[in-house]
Amino acid sequence: MNTIKTFFLLMMLTGLLLLIGAYFGGEMGIIIAVVLAVMLNFGAYWFSDRIALGMAHAKQITAEDDPELFALVAEQAQLANMPMPKVYEIDTDSPNAFATGRNPQHATVAVTTGIRRILTREELAGVIAHEMAHVGNRDTLIMAVVATIAGAISMLAIMAQFAAIFGGMGGGGRDRGGNIISLLIIAIVMPLAATVIRMAISRAREFQADATGAHNCGNPEALARALEKLEMGAEVRPMKVNEAASHLFIVNPLSGRSMAKLFSTHPPIEERTRRLREMNIRPNF
Repeated sequence: MNTIKTFFLLMMLTGLLLLIGAYFGGEMGIIIAVVLAVMLNFGAYWFSDRIALGMAHAKQITAEDDPELFALVAEQAQLANMPMPKVYEIDTDSPNAFATGRNPQHATVAVTTGIRRILTREELAGVIAHEMAHVGNRDTLIMAVVATIAGAISMLAIMAQFAAIFGGMGGGGRDRGGNIISLLIIAIVMPLAATVIRMAISRAREFQADATGAHNCGNPEALARALEKLEMGAEVRPMKVNEAASHLFIVNPLSGRSMAKLFSTHPPIEERTRRLREMNIRPNF
């Protein structure tokens, strides 16, 4: 269901792009915007792990540094039928975790020091299973595609802003007043709609990772308890992290701030835990 929803939302996002391109009356503007967006996001996709780890100030650790954590990650990697990922640690009391990597062969799992203090072994296993599910489900690729389309829309919106300021771009037969209104819609409403769709896709991928992770670790109840603890912990100790990387984490690290629900990259914890507890899966231990 989440896969179908993601596909539908991607089609909506693509439709917005085509509508803007059609307004400008030709293919050249849309081609330029798409090419620029692809170039920008190509680098972001291939180096997303380094960018994300740098934003979170994560440091790589070895099995000698933390044998218990390594054993847990190795266990979940085996259950997910994935290679052993690199393991990173983020020195902060805020409890959270994320995974990145363009494919299972280049995966990285990062956990905060704070998460180790509040979760049981089974709960942390559920969190790691969730994060590895993101890599296994190719969410990095999906979000790169989404970013490319949304980036193209943003670039066309900037073109529309300049056109509205200086006048006379697109809609040759329209009157000037109607033309400016149309340009303002493209410049303001279209990017806003693209952002809403992008956030919706991110939330759909979180639901999918919850389901996949719970299935792989065999303990949806442990993951549900972990999510409840992590949300409470993030509220008390919000994490100092770049907002551009907030969607990577299992719970919103900026939960301590006032954010519009519509623009949240994460679904409500109540809905996530409800779905997990409705899953009929026996624990693997």
